Amino acid sequence: METCSSCGANLVDNAKYCNECGAYVLKNTTTQEFSVSADEVTKKVRELLHEGNVSRIIVKNEDGKALLEIPVTAGVVGVLIAPWLAAAGVIAAFATKCTIVVVRKKTATEQTNNV
Repeated sequence: METCSSCGANLVDNAKYCNECGAYVLKNTTTQEFSVSADEVTKKVRELLHEGNVSRIIVKNEDGKALLEIPVTAGVVGVLIAPWLAAAGVIAAFATKCTIVVVRKKTATEQTNNV
């Protein structure tokens, strides 16, 4: 069963929107979570922004509340990254431990294995 990339709720089959949080359901994606300390948030977000298959990065606090959502497109580089990293730095100042949820596009192999 698929889960919502924003809140983690279980989705009904062929859902276009999450029934818990209302977020648009991204098809052919997979999520991965990282637990990081506040000091590592900016570094990890920077690393993820430079990866090619990331479509969204969500930073959550200890309670699971989304503090920052970064939509990532192929053209996001250089100066466009700076405001997101600054925001991640501010979040790190207020949180002691964060979870970073990474939404990635599934590879062709992953898509065919799920069919």
